[in-house]
Amino acid sequence: MRPPTGGPPAAPRFAVVGNPENRRVALFADAVRAAGLPAPRVVPWTDVLRDGGAEFDAEEVVRVDSPGENADVDRLLRGAPDPTRVEGSARWYAGFTAALRGLRGGVRLDDPDDLAVLFDKRRCHAVLDAAGVPVPASPTSGPLGAPVRGWDDVRALMREHRMPRLFVKPAHGSSASGVLAVESGGAGRIRATTSVELTADGRLFNSLKVRRYEREADIAAVVDALAPDGLHLERWLPKASQEGRAADLRVVVVAGRATHAVVRTSRSPMTNLHLGGSRGDLEAARRAVEAAGARWSDLLGVCERAAACFPRTLCVGVDLLPAVGWRRSAVGEVNAFGDLLPRLTGLPGSGAEGLDTYAAQVAAVLRERHGTDRHSADRQNADRQSADRHRTGTPHA
Repeated sequence: MRPPTGGPPAAPRFAVVGNPENRRVALFADAVRAAGLPAPRVVPWTDVLRDGGAEFDAEEVVRVDSPGENADVDRLLRGAPDPTRVEGSARWYAGFTAALRGLRGGVRLDDPDDLAVLFDKRRCHAVLDAAGVPVPASPTSGPLGAPVRGWDDVRALMREHRMPRLFVKPAHGSSASGVLAVESGGAGRIRATTSVELTADGRLFNSLKVRRYEREADIAAVVDALAPDGLHLERWLPKASQEGRAADLRVVVVAGRATHAVVRTSRSPMTNLHLGGSRGDLEAARRAVEAAGARWSDLLGVCERAAACFPRTLCVGVDLLPAVGWRRSAVGEVNAFGDLLPRLTGLPGSGAEGLDTYAAQVAAVLRERHGTDRHSADRQNADRQSADRHRTGTPHA
């Protein structure tokens, strides 16, 4: 029942579409309870997929969380009996987007159309590029992008676009699944760095071990197996380093504002923490940016511009690629479920100080409920400028 006109707004009731056993769901539920609200209703992905959707009350605030890390859900989406297999991402995407269309009612924190773009790297890259967000060059971006039917097409595009170093990415992949960092040299030398394990019978498996393939026949076998699911190619931009390790940033943007950030470093081209990457020093990164004559707020602003391309989705995680020297940057990915940064509190001056990524999202919903503009960051720009110099973020125990 709606409150009388002029009365205080009713406290929101949350629901989460997710895997009940997953820590993402648990962390969000903790944040909701910490705000003094009832625990969210959890709608399992298995139920959504088997029932063809789910119904929500008109006033329920609905968060869609990742369907990952559940073998039954993966089997329903991908159709493969082994969740460690890499192939099948196109079928996963079709099942995931169909399931989103089956969610009916409620106040959505994640727009189905936004999610459909976020989980297609070719479409996402084109949207960012059209909005003027700096991104690596790509010959496969957008509906007019070049098709990639296999390794021969990759080789041809490398020559045509003068890309001796590039990333080959499954169009619908996540968590670096199926990604190859390819570099070519003189005398026909070629090398690919990837977490894909290629078996003797040609099957592909995700692995926690980053490996290198230096036989072109092996690289071609991996690419040819992935091509039917759709591939996206991007120029490999040389990244800044920290303590001799390649570095990039994951920046979480909530309600239009960069609220949390971590530096990720690695000795391999993939900085994902589950592939051996580690958290770097965010304060040192800020100092390096300013020593290069750039502004830390400008790097965060690039992430906010990327998030603004998806205005109907409350929270995204932006992978920012600082160039060598830390003066410039480009957006490598925008992640729909990029907020899993346990124990990290908000950047000073962000409005999320003392809050983890989930608590920041709950607070944003409550602010909007009480009449605060979701994008109030624009009106607080003066306060932000004074705080930018110290926005580094701190983990808490």
